[in-house]
Amino acid sequence: MGKVLPFLMFEGNAEEAMNCYTSLIENSEITSIARYGANEAGIEGSVFQATFSLKGQEFMCIDSYVKHGFTFTPSFSIYYTCETDEEIGRLYENLLEGGQALMPLDDYSFSKKFGWIVDRFGVSWQFNLPL
Repeated sequence: MGKVLPFLMFEGNAEEAMNCYTSLIENSEITSIARYGANEAGIEGSVFQATFSLKGQEFMCIDSYVKHGFTFTPSFSIYYTCETDEEIGRLYENLLEGGQALMPLDDYSFSKKFGWIVDRFGVSWQFNLPL
């Protein structure tokens, strides 16, 4: 049976991103990595195709060997509902490091605490602590 998976295309740092995400989010893991070999299209050892899961949500990613005129955009983001104030603060601060805040972590009318960032890999994250 087919699957629907979010697909993230990196340009050389897919494994670093997966390691970062799975180290910060509980119940997460890298489930498979296939790498480019010698004399293949991509850089040897880079990620040809990989899958990882964050709290049970599976993702697929690659290191594209083709340079594109585009990268990630905040119009697609990973929306993460946090369970505690500590969790939202920790994830927001850690993934903001080297990235950019789009909405500071704050109390908004729709959320007890919410923040939106672009991490150092270019991936957009929305963190929510429900009312």
